[in-house]
Amino acid sequence: MATATINIRMDERTKRDMEAVCKDLGMSMTTAFTIFAKKMGRERRIPFEVSVDPFYSEENLAHLRRSVDALNAGHGAAHDLIDATYEDE
Repeated sequence: MATATINIRMDERTKRDMEAVCKDLGMSMTTAFTIFAKKMGRERRIPFEVSVDPFYSEENLAHLRRSVDALNAGHGAAHDLIDATYEDE
């Protein structure tokens, strides 16, 4: 079977993260992309769900901006969950 070379551009951090996962799985990035390509060709779809993370909705981001502005203006209080966890002990 003839092979083809494909060049893929991605940021360094994404590449390092993928290389680490591939290493943990005992495979190369080429093998991972080949698995993806074969599954996509067989199923005629992206082989996983692609969706928008609701955390990044405009409504939620606006709420976070208002909260940060309030804290920066001196309103509200920071919470230290670690200290609160051990206060009762």
